[in-house]
Amino acid sequence: MLYIGVDLGTSAVKLLLMDEEGTIERIVSKEYPLYFPKPGWSEQNPEDWLAQTLEGIKELTLGCDKSQVAGIGFGGQMHGLVALDKEDRVIRPAILWNDGRTGEETDYLNQVIGKEKLSAYTANIAFAGFTAPKILWMKKHEPENFARICRIMLPKDYIAYKLSGTFCTDVSDASGMLLLDVKNRCWSKEMLEICGIREEQLPKLYESSQAVGTLRPELAAELGLPETVKIIAGAGDNAAAAVGTGTVGEGMCNISLGTSGTIFISSREFRVDENNALHAFAHADGHYHLMGCMLSAASCNKWWSEEILKTTDYAGEQADIGRLGKNRVFYLPYLMGERSPHNNPDARALFMGMSMDTTRADMTQAVLEGVAFGLRDSLEVAKSLGIKLERTKICGGGAKSPLWKRIIANVMNLKVDVIESEEGPALGGAMLAAVGCGAYPSVEAIAEKLVKVVDTIEPEPELAAKYEERYQEFRKIYPAVKELF
Repeated sequence: MLYIGVDLGTSAVKLLLMDEEGTIERIVSKEYPLYFPKPGWSEQNPEDWLAQTLEGIKELTLGCDKSQVAGIGFGGQMHGLVALDKEDRVIRPAILWNDGRTGEETDYLNQVIGKEKLSAYTANIAFAGFTAPKILWMKKHEPENFARICRIMLPKDYIAYKLSGTFCTDVSDASGMLLLDVKNRCWSKEMLEICGIREEQLPKLYESSQAVGTLRPELAAELGLPETVKIIAGAGDNAAAAVGTGTVGEGMCNISLGTSGTIFISSREFRVDENNALHAFAHADGHYHLMGCMLSAASCNKWWSEEILKTTDYAGEQADIGRLGKNRVFYLPYLMGERSPHNNPDARALFMGMSMDTTRADMTQAVLEGVAFGLRDSLEVAKSLGIKLERTKICGGGAKSPLWKRIIANVMNLKVDVIESEEGPALGGAMLAAVGCGAYPSVEAIAEKLVKVVDTIEPEPELAAKYEERYQEFRKIYPAVKELF
C-alpha cells in the first residue's frame, strides 16, 4: 500500500509518497504566499494551503496505482489561528506561528492570569506565537470577526477538515495552543473561560496516528483516489519531524534547522521545567516531549545570504570558513523575536565584535554559530531537569550544510546522527498514516524499522572546548542588551 505525508510549511506544502517498506516514491513541493501586513505580523490564506495541497496530491500520484493509496497523514506549522464561520468560510487570514502582534495579550496571560496558573492548566506559559493570545487579540481588535467564529483550528487541521469533513486536531499540535491540559490530553476548561470560547468551537482531540475519517467522495473523485483513503490526524511539524527521524520513546533528541530551529527531546514521562523555558507538549508517539524553539534558524542564514549578501550560493559563502572556535564576531539570531528560552517577541538580531579585519566569512560564520548557541540555550534547560544526552538526530534545510552540522556537534558537544532520509514532517506524516492504516502496530515500531543512521558527526574535544568558552561569552550578550529591545 502507499501512504501520503503532507507537510504544511510556512513557505510551501511538501508532499511525499511512501510505500509500506519506507521507500519514498515521489516528493512534490508547492509554494504559496506569505504576507506581512504590518511590522511583526505574519499571515497566510488557508485557501492557498488547500489549493496547493490538492494540486500537490494530483501531481504526487500521477502515474502511480492510485488504488494502492491507503492513507494521508500530516505534519504542519504549529500555533496558527484559523477561524471559520458557520458557513465554513475563513473569517480572516490565518495568524501564523511567527506573528508577533500579541505582546499585550501574552503579558496579560503571563502577568495577570499568572504563569503559575497557566503552567498548572496547560504545562506551559504564554508565548506570542501561541494560539490563545491570538484568540484574545482577535477578541479585542476584531470583535465582529470574533463573534462570527464557529470553528477554531490549526493550519494542518484545516486541510484535514476539508479532506474528511471531520473537525479534528491531534494532541501534539493542540499542545501549542495554550488551550490543552497537556498532562491529561484534554481541553482546559479554565483556559477556554479565560479566552471566552466554548469547547464546541474547538476540534475533537485525537492521537497523532488515529484515523479521523475517510476522503470525502467528491474529493476522492476529483483526485482519482479511493473513497476508502483514511485521513490520519497527524502531528505538529516538530513532532512529525521527530517521528520521521525516529525521535520517539525515552531520551531521544532531534535538532531541526528549518525556518525555525528546535531541539526536541522525547520522553515517556511528563516533565516541566520550573521556568517553563521549554515547551512541555504531548508527543505523536502517545507519550510526551520537551522542546526548545527558536523563531529564526535557517531563516537567519537565508536572510543574511539573500537579503544582505544578495546570493543564493550558500555552499560558496561557507567555503572560506576555516577558523572554527576562533571567530570574534557574535550574532544574536532573533530576527522575529525569540521564544525559547527568552520568551521576548521584541528581541532583535544583532552582530557584535566586528573590527577592521572582520571578513565576510567571519560574518557568515557568526550567523551559523549564533543559531547553534541559541539552540544550546535550550539544551542547558533540559540538562537542568536531569536529562542526559549523548547524541542527537538532525533534520531541516540547514542540515544539508556539512559545516553547520560540524558546528552544531561541537557547540552542543553531542554526537550528531544523520539519517538516510531527511524529509522531516512529510515523512513523519506518511509514517503516521501507515500506523493509522494498520501497517505497523505503533509509532515506535515503524520508526525502528524505517529510520536508518548513515553518518555520525562526532564532537572534537579541542574544538568543543573552544566553543564552550565562546558559548559562555554568547550567553552574556542577551541579558546585557535586553533593555534596548
